[in-house]
Amino acid sequence: MHRHAVKWILWPAILAPMCCGCRGPAGVSTRTKLPGPPPVVKEATQEELLDKYNQMAKGVNSVNATVELRPTAGSKYSGIIEEYHEVKAFLLADRPAASRVIGQAPVIGTTVFDMTSDGETFRVHIPSKNKFLVGPISSERASGKPLENLRPQHLLDALLWPEIRKEEPVLLEEFGDETGRYYVLTVLRGGRRLEILRKIWFNRSDLQVSRLQGYGPKGVLLADIHESSWEPLTADQPSSPAGASNGIPAFPRSIRIERPHDDYRLDMDITKLSLNEEIPRERFTLEQPAGSELVPVGSGAESKQP
Repeated sequence: MHRHAVKWILWPAILAPMCCGCRGPAGVSTRTKLPGPPPVVKEATQEELLDKYNQMAKGVNSVNATVELRPTAGSKYSGIIEEYHEVKAFLLADRPAASRVIGQAPVIGTTVFDMTSDGETFRVHIPSKNKFLVGPISSERASGKPLENLRPQHLLDALLWPEIRKEEPVLLEEFGDETGRYYVLTVLRGGRRLEILRKIWFNRSDLQVSRLQGYGPKGVLLADIHESSWEPLTADQPSSPAGASNGIPAFPRSIRIERPHDDYRLDMDITKLSLNEEIPRERFTLEQPAGSELVPVGSGAESKQP
């Protein structure tokens, strides 16, 4: 009897810590989550990464796409399209630097903005404000007026990549954090005093480009572009009039454009895509509508505008 009594006394003492490890603070059962399999990490040399990037840069000469644009609340873009939350846009881009973006309000389809760039000058028409903005694309000064920060070439930079030339110095590094593991190519410019021109990030799970960073003089970060949702090209998304792929097997469908120097962020989802088709030059022409107010941007005159 004494031995049986000892057993009954000891069993609760043994079970208590076991139960404590199985139940949460409120008596809810919890289970220890076992770590999953490590992510697949692919290997590549610097030369292979350069070839992969340049294949994309050389292979895409024009883009004709239907996209959905979503600005970040509080950004410079939000002053134009915050009331719509999301804008459907028709986007044209053609090398070397021609672009046009026509944004429409959802459901009713009225034009929110129409903007073009020829590589030197940008033009933006805002029908609701009856304003027509014109300025040099080199004007990067962040303005307190949201209208003055619209730049069509910012979207072009995310779609038509510049080729990495053989004479440009390039560095390779590995990087890893909680989001994944990456290869990073750093392209330099300059002679005796080198500066960062841009960084190209490759996700090592699939070796697709996941991030493009562009830098200005003195290391100023001008553009931070995240590219994701890479999908293969299909029959309804031709890559050229002749049907040839130009070596482009896939294209990103989700793009986030961050312009810290211009103080805005814009998300872009591609819903329809055609690559390398002939786009007539007149489709990139945007004339000032009669009766609209001309607003010069980047010349110093805009500071006098109300």
